[in-house]
Amino acid sequence: MTVYLLYCHHRSHRPQPLAISFARSQQRSLPRRGMERLDLLLLAIEALDLHGSEAMLWSCEQLELQQAFPDRVALWKSRCRNPLRRASRRGEWTAAEQQGLIQLVCSLSQRLYPMLRQLLSSGEPDELSQQRWALFAERYNDLIGERMNLKRGAVRQLLHEKSGAQRRREVVQTLAFCAGGAGMQRLETSLMDGNK
Repeated sequence: MTVYLLYCHHRSHRPQPLAISFARSQQRSLPRRGMERLDLLLLAIEALDLHGSEAMLWSCEQLELQQAFPDRVALWKSRCRNPLRRASRRGEWTAAEQQGLIQLVCSLSQRLYPMLRQLLSSGEPDELSQQRWALFAERYNDLIGERMNLKRGAVRQLLHEKSGAQRRREVVQTLAFCAGGAGMQRLETSLMDGNK
């Protein structure tokens, strides 16, 4: 049996418009935990999409986020604000960066929603579901191993057999949660809660 998980974006699929109801000028900075979680959501998107990095750059262009992320390096530097990264950068995101990353996660979640539903569906055969989760876990853990500081306890928990499985499910649930209408507001509210 062949199991397909990795998703490839096609240029004919344009990002759907996202509702933006919160005022940029009133946007609060995310707490540290929210910054970590937002970057991990982007990492999960890369694990789900074979060409996730390229899809992010293309989506930035389609969503007109060039002011915040004019090129690949700017996007990479922004994501390195995550304190869990190997090469983390101090400081907070600008309002444009923060909103841009949230918009990027929600837009790509919309496009990956069929795959997210497959992973979370209780109607899938157990064997098929386990294989899909195993493929996602392998890719996600590889990316964590490449980019995160393995000396940090929070990173070790992500790679732990039991707690890591729960964290991966939470990440996929969050991506599904922020897809669709009002996804940006839902995601921002979730990320503002530093206890999650």
